[in-house]
Amino acid sequence: MTTWLSFRGLFDEVMNIRCFPLWCVVCLSLYKTLIRPVVSYGTEAWTLKKEEQAVLIFERKIFRRIYGPKRENGEWKSRANRELEETSRGENIVSWIKGRRIRWLGHLGRMEEDRMPKKIFTQELEGTRRRGRPRKRWKEEVERDLQVLGVRRWRKLVKDRKKVEGYCSIG
Repeated sequence: MTTWLSFRGLFDEVMNIRCFPLWCVVCLSLYKTLIRPVVSYGTEAWTLKKEEQAVLIFERKIFRRIYGPKRENGEWKSRANRELEETSRGENIVSWIKGRRIRWLGHLGRMEEDRMPKKIFTQELEGTRRRGRPRKRWKEEVERDLQVLGVRRWRKLVKDRKKVEGYCSIG
């Protein structure tokens, strides 16, 4: 909530700009450089499920504030979600977070075997699971993201940093 309030304070300062296209550019750059990194801090380690929808709602709320309402037939109307997606050209915060996760996977793949994050990533748990549906694992979710992108043999791919960055350049 404090992030939204601080972003709203920045808007009040930027509101003095009278040129609407310039105002949108300034606010979008503020969003991409200040708000999005704060909101997504540590998301490389998340398994997005319920949080994915909440983060998208937050982003749309900010985009509605940036672009404002539109005038249609003499009435002011709020912009539809589809319209906001078109103006942002398909780059949303969830795809940006998934790109960050792929980047972290590449970093883990290039890590030395004796480092703690690499040990945790490669270790297989022993024992029995609880009853019910298994919890979603980070590794499985990132592999699913790579499968959607059409990536095969990701263990070989992560050795080449340039190729991994090509998949991470979302957003």
